[in-house]
Amino acid sequence: MGALRRINQDDLRNHNLSVTLDTLLRAQEPMSRADLAKTTGLTKATMSLLVSMLLDHGIIEEGTPAATAAFGRPSTPLVVRGGRFCGIGLQINTDGYGCLALDLNGDTLGQEWVSADMTGTDPYDIFARLDAMTFPLESRLKRRGCTVVGSGLALPGLVTEDMRLLVARNLGWENIDLTRFNVVRRLDAVAGNEAKMAALAQIPGYATERANFLNVVNRTDSFIYLSTDIGIGGAVVRDGEVVAGVQGFAGEIGHISVSLDGPVCSCGRHGCLECFAGRRALIEAAGLAEGDEATGGEALERFLQRWRGGDPVVADVVDRAVDALVSAIASAINLCDIDTVLLGGLWTYFGDELASVLGGRLRSEVLGSPERQVRVFVPPVAEHPSLYGAAEMGLRRFIDDPLHFMPED
Repeated sequence: MGALRRINQDDLRNHNLSVTLDTLLRAQEPMSRADLAKTTGLTKATMSLLVSMLLDHGIIEEGTPAATAAFGRPSTPLVVRGGRFCGIGLQINTDGYGCLALDLNGDTLGQEWVSADMTGTDPYDIFARLDAMTFPLESRLKRRGCTVVGSGLALPGLVTEDMRLLVARNLGWENIDLTRFNVVRRLDAVAGNEAKMAALAQIPGYATERANFLNVVNRTDSFIYLSTDIGIGGAVVRDGEVVAGVQGFAGEIGHISVSLDGPVCSCGRHGCLECFAGRRALIEAAGLAEGDEATGGEALERFLQRWRGGDPVVADVVDRAVDALVSAIASAINLCDIDTVLLGGLWTYFGDELASVLGGRLRSEVLGSPERQVRVFVPPVAEHPSLYGAAEMGLRRFIDDPLHFMPED
C-alpha cells in the first residue's frame, strides 16, 4: 500500500478562508466569530485564527459589540471592509462600452460608460478605446492602495473558454482572439457572454457583501435571466451558479423558435424570440425606423413614448412580442424546471406591470399548472448589470483563492 499524501496545510487554510469569506458575504446580517464557526462547521479555535488573518490584512473589521443576553460576553460583529481589494468589470455592448471597479463591500470605486451605436465598429478601435479608458482607473486604484484581484469582460456573443469571440452578430464581429488586446492581457480578464455576467450581478453575496436591495432571489436560488436589447441573451442559474454548458453557450433563449414560419433570424433559424421581442424587431415592426436607424436610442425613445401614449400600432407590436416572450420563457421553464424569471435589459422599461402580466400568463403554459407558481421580476440590478457581474467575476478570484493575495509579512 502506497504512502498517503500529506495534507497541505496551506491548501486547507486557503479553503477555510474561502468558505469564511463566502459565508460573510452572503449573510443577511453581520456575523460574529461564533456565528461563523456554527455556520461553517469549523472549530472556534480555527475560526479565531482565520478571522485574525482577515483582520490583519484589512479585509474585515470589527463592528460595535452587541449584548445578546443578560449574561456573557457581548457579541462582536464582523464587517467586510472596503478599499483593500477590488475587481474590474469591462463591457462592450451594442449600445456602448465601459469599465467599472467594484469593492468587496459593494462600493463602486470608479465607473465610466460611453453610449454609442456599436454596430459595424472595428474591434481593434473599440478595444483600444477601452484600454485608454481603463488605464487611468487602474492608476487611481493603485494610488489608493487598492489591489485589483481580477477582471471580467462581458460581450454580446458566443465566447469560448480559450478566450475567443466566435460571433457577436449584432456587432458584426466574428472569430476574434481576445487575448491579442492589451487591456485583456494586462488585466488577465475572463471573457463571457453579457447575459451570464448580468445574471451574476443579481445573486446576493456572489462576490460582494450582500446588499439590502438584492432581495428577489437568495444566494443559492435557481432562476432564468433574460437580457434583452437588439439581441436577446439568457442565462440559467442553478443553485446560485451560472450553468455554462459544454461549450459555454447555455441559456441562449433569444434563439428559441416561437414561430416556425416566422422571419429569418440572424442565426439562420426561422421565428426566433429575438425576431419579435428584440429592439430592432420592435421598432421596425412599428414602422418607426429600419436597419441601423432602428438600433439607435432616439428610435427607442419614440417607440416608448408612443407605447405610453396608447398608440394602437405600437401596442399591437408589444402584444405580439409578449406572446413570443411567454412562449419562449414557458419552454425554458419546462426544460430547466425553474420557476423564477428575471426580465432585464430593454423590457425593464415596461415596468413591473409587464412582469405581473407575464407571470400570470405563464402559469397556464407551464407543466404542473395551476399548482405551480411562476414568478417574473424586474432585476434589482438593472442599469449596466453586465458591468457589475464582470467585476464580480474578477472578485471571485480573491474569494476562491484568498491566500494568493494575502502574502505573509
